[in-house]
Amino acid sequence: MTTPSLASFETSFARALLDSRLPVPEIVNGDPGISQARRFAVHRNNVVAGLIAALRSRFPVVEKIVGEEFFGAMARVFVAKSPPRSPILTTYGDEFADFIAAFEPARDVGYLSDVARLEAARTRAYHAADAAPIQPKEFAALDPRALVDTRVVLHPSAYIVRSAHPIVTIWAMNSGVRELAPIQDWQAEDALVVRPHLEVEVRLLPPGGAAFLSVAGAGHTLGEAAETAFADNPAFDLSGNLAALIGWGLAVEIVSP
Repeated sequence: MTTPSLASFETSFARALLDSRLPVPEIVNGDPGISQARRFAVHRNNVVAGLIAALRSRFPVVEKIVGEEFFGAMARVFVAKSPPRSPILTTYGDEFADFIAAFEPARDVGYLSDVARLEAARTRAYHAADAAPIQPKEFAALDPRALVDTRVVLHPSAYIVRSAHPIVTIWAMNSGVRELAPIQDWQAEDALVVRPHLEVEVRLLPPGGAAFLSVAGAGHTLGEAAETAFADNPAFDLSGNLAALIGWGLAVEIVSP
């Protein structure tokens, strides 16, 4: 038998660990008195169980919504299709939301993938770089006439998740932030996930707020961001969104014109 290269061995070994349909790699040797298949199955089960546990830890609300058994089965399919590409498992599952959106058994839970996106954003926000938010007095010192030409740098932990479903309400009810109850007004909600201080916060953005922050965060002026927000939602309130930008600690730098 020709000895495979280290790279090809690692690839075949990793694939076999995650897919029980694949045979034990030929290069794996052990005590001839012990079944290699049984020995390898122990490693396979441990690896898969560990990755599923990592997903459970990162997506607890998704699991609560669908139940432990359904989540475990769904996560097992994801693990086989999307093995980790980094030894750091805190960010494993960034593609889980897209997987859920295409996962046929979850098709009837249309909001589930967006809830997963919100939970993934919470992990990224938690591990984002620290930065001190701009104090309100620094905004107050700006010339109001130049405000439309002003740019801001958003906090590195800020993430926006847009949804056609009430994902902030769903997440809050299933995470213990709000009491679980029927949602009477089922409508689209945009979430802001940010960690301006010690704790990760999930906030419901006002009308047009997602477009406003997305454009401002991309380096455009506040005036350009406001124009985009008005086009996105005629109910956009510039004063209210500026107050949120300042009061929620979303800006870490002001770039004056």
